[in-house]
Amino acid sequence: MEVEVKQVSGAEIEMLLSIQESHFVDLKAAAIAPAKLSRTISAFANTSGGEIYVGIQEEDTLDGKRRIWDGFVDQEAANPIFQVIAENGALAGIVRAEFLTADGLTGLVLHLTIFKSREIVFSTEKKAFIRRSAQSLPVSEGGLERLRYDKGVKSYEDELLNIDTADITNSTTVIDFMLSIVPTGEPDEWLKKQQVIIDNRATVAGILLFSDLPQATLAKRSAVKVLRYQTKTDAERDFLAFDPITIEGPIYSLIYDCVEKVKEIIEGIEKLGPNGMERIQYPHEALHEILTNAVLHRDYNVAADVQVRIFDNRVEIESPGRLPGHVTLGNIIQTQFARNPKLVRLINKFENPPNKDVGEGLNTAFDAMNKLLLKKPIIVETDTSVTVTLRHESLGSPEQLVMDYLSKNDLITNSIGRDITGISSENTMKSVFYRLRDTGQIVQVKEAGKKPAWRQVQAAKDDAPPAEPLAAD
Repeated sequence: MEVEVKQVSGAEIEMLLSIQESHFVDLKAAAIAPAKLSRTISAFANTSGGEIYVGIQEEDTLDGKRRIWDGFVDQEAANPIFQVIAENGALAGIVRAEFLTADGLTGLVLHLTIFKSREIVFSTEKKAFIRRSAQSLPVSEGGLERLRYDKGVKSYEDELLNIDTADITNSTTVIDFMLSIVPTGEPDEWLKKQQVIIDNRATVAGILLFSDLPQATLAKRSAVKVLRYQTKTDAERDFLAFDPITIEGPIYSLIYDCVEKVKEIIEGIEKLGPNGMERIQYPHEALHEILTNAVLHRDYNVAADVQVRIFDNRVEIESPGRLPGHVTLGNIIQTQFARNPKLVRLINKFENPPNKDVGEGLNTAFDAMNKLLLKKPIIVETDTSVTVTLRHESLGSPEQLVMDYLSKNDLITNSIGRDITGISSENTMKSVFYRLRDTGQIVQVKEAGKKPAWRQVQAAKDDAPPAEPLAAD
């Protein structure tokens, strides 16, 4: 196997030898048994991908442990590792290799980059592993089923339910739907052709799409919870503005009803801006696309509802289940993968489908936030869910936002500055003021009976009598 050899610098060597092993990085000695290394490869491929450096030795010293560069004598010495990779068909196309060499250091370090796989990758001992922090952990027999759902190898939308198929063949939802499609037909026959009725049993996808109330059958995993917290900090019960709202119904109406309810709540929130109190506004397209993704691409095997948490300065949309298939936080904007392909395909047959531009949802959301000059969404994955956060924070720098405010207002305080910039720390806000002071744009003043504040330098000069300057606090 022909592998590129890359020369690394002294600074790169220092970084490599001090790198922390983590959820995404592991270091191994060149003497590691290929079978043992296959466990780490399996773990990275089955989780979020990662990197392995083979040829970094850890040794004991009087001061503790230290790492040394101790690579392979030549490329052929690493052949047993490449043989293990080649024999595992699931690794085709998801492993990249290069050798690292450095002046004055012994041997070649093998650098493997493993990407998240579409299917389950097993070690040479026929066991699957997953990565948790800096460990590669074996998956139990029961955990394999969970892993299949996580990776999209198996979709819960195809599970068969022991309920009367009349729940979807004679519902108001399916009758209205059948009148709108071409060619039309009888619901029972059409649903069987679409494989949402199999062996006279309804699938999860059939219930979600065509039952008038899927939540009666799929409780705790098919609704959306909307919570409003009157705070900019953490989601604590004491800050709830009202009892959580539960939105139910077939997923077509569920998506549209949820978007409208969230928009209604958001439009009731006010935020201090350059012109005083102004209503918070998030782009409708961003809310719609992210909520659509959360409902259509969630893992329905997880017994949890989608949650929408509305704060004073942000909206968090949490979808149960990890990212499916080969999707990672790094490629989520560029790649496509449907955990629930039947849901995605069949909901697109409805009039005015919520997923008009299939595969463009998150791109649309990012573009919509940018058009309103708001910061791009943040996407975070945990072991059980994916959360997208829309922030009401301007793309403008804090300094620009302060000067915009002072162009329309006489004074700005630390509290007001934090409100308009989204900065939470008083000291960080002071640093913004100090930078503007040091460039001669603002001056700190104190008026009788009022808190310390800041004015534009020109505004301070024009006032008579001048306010008394303060020492920086």
